[in-house]
Amino acid sequence: MAERLDLLWESSFDAPSSRDRRSGRYHPHVPDRLCDLPLLVDHTLSQKAASVERAVIDLVSGPGAPGLEGLSRFLLRSEAIASSQIEGLQVSAQQIAMAELAQTEGGTIRGFSENARLVANNITALRTAWTDLAAEPSITPEAIENLHAALLPGHRPAGLREVQNWIGGSGWHPLNADFVPPPPEHVRPLMTDLTDYINGAVHAPLIQAALVHAQFETIHPFTDGNGRVGRALVHTVLARRGLTRVAVLPISVVLLTRSNAYIDGLTAYRYTGAPNTTHATEGIRAWLDTFLDAVTIAVQQASTFAADVANLHTEWEDRISAHRGGSGLRTRPRADSATARLIHVLSEAPMLTTATVQRLLGVSFPAARKAVEELAEAGILTRKSVDKKTTGYLAREVFDLITFAERRLASTRWDTRQTSPTRPTPPLPQRV
Repeated sequence: MAERLDLLWESSFDAPSSRDRRSGRYHPHVPDRLCDLPLLVDHTLSQKAASVERAVIDLVSGPGAPGLEGLSRFLLRSEAIASSQIEGLQVSAQQIAMAELAQTEGGTIRGFSENARLVANNITALRTAWTDLAAEPSITPEAIENLHAALLPGHRPAGLREVQNWIGGSGWHPLNADFVPPPPEHVRPLMTDLTDYINGAVHAPLIQAALVHAQFETIHPFTDGNGRVGRALVHTVLARRGLTRVAVLPISVVLLTRSNAYIDGLTAYRYTGAPNTTHATEGIRAWLDTFLDAVTIAVQQASTFAADVANLHTEWEDRISAHRGGSGLRTRPRADSATARLIHVLSEAPMLTTATVQRLLGVSFPAARKAVEELAEAGILTRKSVDKKTTGYLAREVFDLITFAERRLASTRWDTRQTSPTRPTPPLPQRV
């Protein structure tokens, strides 16, 4: 039975002020275990979950699915910036793409900052951690600890917390905290229950992902980085259940923008008493409604991004046709040519070199060189010196689409013409 404990906090003599050196009662919340939760999803909520799930399936299996790789990279970039404790505005998507290019191509590629290199390294670690965790035949608390270590490399103390933590209020005591998670002795049993629940399939994928996220954030099992791990677990559940292959849905970004609804939903989820009471049922339902609404918006925004990428591909094809026609060539390149194939991978790799094209398409150096130069001459790629002997090629319009998506997702109306972004985002693209 979920309960709100009544415990005594002893003051710390190290606290800097009398206000911080307080003793008193505090009230940690111990949630019900998920594996024992007798949750019955009512007909209305079940239909809503099924409808949202169909929308996700249509998105990730539709013709615009390949274009979602750029959105996936945006999510990874956001998490990597947070994990590196680097202000997002200081590390542009182009800078990080340059650093990632240096990872794969080696040599003396330059033109990016040390911050960009750190974020690029974190993106690689995050992608590996998420992919490996989703592929585990059975997830354990230790596997989530490993994910935490990848998200916060070098964080100490490592592993599940052995101290009381809290959210809001003073940094020295939990007496006026907004929320106090369970005491440390409850953490490992609750995490074992959480991973047992992840390994099962009692509920539909979206319901399971919602409950896993809310339960994890309620347990708050680490001294830092709980939000990042909790966001990763949403994508892990959806990938394990086959709903998505990669982190393509900006669910956590939507919840961040709708922060008041997010906090209200989590607060409602943290009921006390028996799980089959009206109070408990309504609290869980309120959270599930909040989460499903966020997924609906995430699907809509991802669909907009995929459509923008598809429209850009069409524009590129028209551009290359006009260029070839003006050069006396057949207007459409052969479908199996390096030029035609390269157009369709630019949304996944908007920064590349000739060597990148060789690797991605499995073609010879002359064929790769001809393709990138033809797209550059057509105004699809922009040349950029990346080291003394190597020319890089940028699909600037892909970076623009990522920037526009990021700004939309930070607007409470999902449209920056109606409401400005509510948090720092990259500036609008400038063209000389």
